[in-house]
Amino acid sequence: MIHLDSNFLIRASVAGTDESRLLRRWLSDGEHLGTSAVAWAEFLCGPVSDEAASSAATLVGEPEPLDASAATAAARLFNETGRRRGSLSDCMIAASAVQAGAQLATADVADFRRFEPLGLSLVGRKAKN
Repeated sequence: MIHLDSNFLIRASVAGTDESRLLRRWLSDGEHLGTSAVAWAEFLCGPVSDEAASSAATLVGEPEPLDASAATAAARLFNETGRRRGSLSDCMIAASAVQAGAQLATADVADFRRFEPLGLSLVGRKAKN
């Protein structure tokens, strides 16, 4: 399973991008795709067209909710990676992927590398696959 981060979803909706090509490959390979509720909310904050939002919803299905267990895991990621201002949403996205046993596809690999020693697996063009 691969969870898609908001920035990956945005870039994948643009034909010809690396993210669009990766998404097409995963779909042809039958890869199961999903996203967290946090990444989904970020994606919908846009700007995103109704058509792009509808297409993305079909791709990822129901977003993975941030339950108490994922919230606790996100707080642990936040505290163990330096309590960086503005990074809590990244911690929640990473925790949701880890809890779902999913790899995370993001266009901002550098923002998520710090979570790899804590169980996050990244996938995509700039990640170590």
